[in-house]
Amino acid sequence: MKTLLAGFAVAVITLSCGAAGGDHPPRPAGSITVFAAASLTDAFKALGASFQKANAGTDVKFNFAGSPTLVTQIEQGAQADLFASADTTNMDKLATEGFTTGVSPRVFVHNKLEIVVAANNPRKIASLADLARPGVIYISAGPTVPAGKYASQALAKAGVKVTPKSLETDVKSVVSKVRLGEADAGIVYATDVKAAGEKVAGVEIPDQFNVIADYPIAAVKDTKNAATAYAFIEFVISSEGQAILASYGFQKA
Repeated sequence: MKTLLAGFAVAVITLSCGAAGGDHPPRPAGSITVFAAASLTDAFKALGASFQKANAGTDVKFNFAGSPTLVTQIEQGAQADLFASADTTNMDKLATEGFTTGVSPRVFVHNKLEIVVAANNPRKIASLADLARPGVIYISAGPTVPAGKYASQALAKAGVKVTPKSLETDVKSVVSKVRLGEADAGIVYATDVKAAGEKVAGVEIPDQFNVIADYPIAAVKDTKNAATAYAFIEFVISSEGQAILASYGFQKA
């Protein structure tokens, strides 16, 4: 962790000293926009509030969506300072295309999968195999969305063949449709089940079938506020930031 923090500190100095003309990076100030995977919504809002409290004069704005949607938006010129993805694939795509800074993306947290069902589990779903039962309406995030990709991997591990009745643009949409009774079940992140509270229920997926999601974060090349962008990354990987993420169910990287 100390090495990681040092790396980001060097990046801030490298990016900012030339413009500032000094030996020290400027204090975080001004606004940044963070493009973050939908599953990070609640946790990152809390991180943003804590960061702003610790750094007077900063303003953290968010754009939450499925990771591939965010990649497309950045590719098309949307102004972003940071990108936090729910997988390394989408982050690697953006980095390979030259949309991130020279500092390598860093995995800052992990997540795992869980089956989301309606409150009280009326369909009595107890395993991945139950998703293939006749009459069960199973939905998933799309195959390019990290949660959808991970769901397919978990089902393959368990030897379960089931075709989703619909493919959603992000994991929050899966939870929403199950909560509203438009579907019986979906595979989402454990953090999304926790965030929904009593409105849904979760069915654990055994470790031998589960998939661990890696969440990387990186500064976008065209950031207009590099110092504050890197300061936010440092906060995310700090002990305080990690404690906030853990309180929302994420696992330490």
